[in-house]
Amino acid sequence: MTELYLHNTFSRQKELFTPQDPQVVKYYVCGPTVYNHPHIGNARPAVVFDVLYRVLQRLYAEVKFVRNFTDVDDKINAAALEQNIPIGEITERFIAIYQAESDGLGVLRPTVEPRVTQHIPEIIAQIQALIDAGNAYEAEGHVLFNVPSYKEYGALSRRSMDDMIAGARIDVAPYKRDAADFVLWKPSNETQPGWDSPWGFGRPGWHIECSAMAEAHLGETIDIHGGGNDLVFPHHENEIAQATCAHGGKQYARYWVHNGMVQVEGRKMAKSVGNVLLIKDLLAAHHGEVLRLGLLAAHYRQPLDWTADGLEQAHKALDRFYSVLRDVAAVEPAALAKDDADLGRFVGALCDDLNTPQAIAELHAVARALGATPDPAEQGRLKAVLLEAGSLLGVLQEDPGAWLAGGADDDEGARIDAMVAARWAARQAKDFAEADRLRDAIVAEGISLQDSPEGTTWKRVR
Repeated sequence: MTELYLHNTFSRQKELFTPQDPQVVKYYVCGPTVYNHPHIGNARPAVVFDVLYRVLQRLYAEVKFVRNFTDVDDKINAAALEQNIPIGEITERFIAIYQAESDGLGVLRPTVEPRVTQHIPEIIAQIQALIDAGNAYEAEGHVLFNVPSYKEYGALSRRSMDDMIAGARIDVAPYKRDAADFVLWKPSNETQPGWDSPWGFGRPGWHIECSAMAEAHLGETIDIHGGGNDLVFPHHENEIAQATCAHGGKQYARYWVHNGMVQVEGRKMAKSVGNVLLIKDLLAAHHGEVLRLGLLAAHYRQPLDWTADGLEQAHKALDRFYSVLRDVAAVEPAALAKDDADLGRFVGALCDDLNTPQAIAELHAVARALGATPDPAEQGRLKAVLLEAGSLLGVLQEDPGAWLAGGADDDEGARIDAMVAARWAARQAKDFAEADRLRDAIVAEGISLQDSPEGTTWKRVR
């Protein structure tokens, strides 16, 4: 079996991946806080860790992949108060949007997508275990983790305590025993969501949520924990402290994998700059495979500069791949040998710490060879390699003729016309929630909408 190597943030080294159980890989990735439309920065971990999921599924008999939804949070509470609606209305809407837009990017659904609000008993139990172990304490309706009680705190981020206190922007409260202590449970007032607990009516802190959900679905020790490198501290550092202390010193996660951040045309994404690119808008203008290949163009651990030129290159690359596949449409893909050299080089690139730039280069090499050979048997083999390699990257999943034509058939056109008309009617009736729902559903199907005072026109972009 091909060996998988991953860069472990904890050791700062590339390591051979060996799961605890050779038959089952336990894999957790921090998911979104659902109160707003996801942007291209949110899409990068979704796509990167989807590729890792696909690679793991190829190598192991079973992969239990958990990616959570944070559906209680101060930002969600603020949005609910502003709109005078329950938090559930906001979170349900944006969970559906996140899932639809992830589908549009070709992201496979995880094994489980747990929500914080469905795991309050598990969160309370883990907090109580930390109190019983002497690592947490109650103070004025709060429960806090006592950082000095865990001597290994800071091992993941490798920061000094002074740097960690500054970096976490820690609230200096009089009830804290130490400035670095962080909240596990906090009280809720009448305008905030909350649950009954041994410490009063309240809600969980952010960090305890993931460690409790990971335990609930994957057990006390997981194989791989993923997320953006902005989560290394304080979130993942705190997860380690909580889970290790709650489980009598057992290792929480054996491999920590983090992706780099996304900037746009050389600048950090920021509302003040006006360069926050929403996935819904990008999907309205581009096929999801184009966005996906653009997100995989740089190595996952490096920063990604999202540019119009890079997007155009991704589109042209896919056009070339689909053109080659269209030219051999009548050729049946061959059954590949386990030691096929071309597929082996591609898989080897992905197994070398998800080296997607090298994997994409191998894809180009296979496409060139397929376009050049006149031998039907070789065409069948190379076509099979191209399709299987594409499936591991999550691309080349469309019909080549339809991709290159970029059109819709009559029945599909009539159905989309009806959805567009229904959205227009909802807007005229000022039912903007329904209009937004229909827009998101239409865009998720690869349709671009153009609104004008006279109405809405549409075209298929993927």
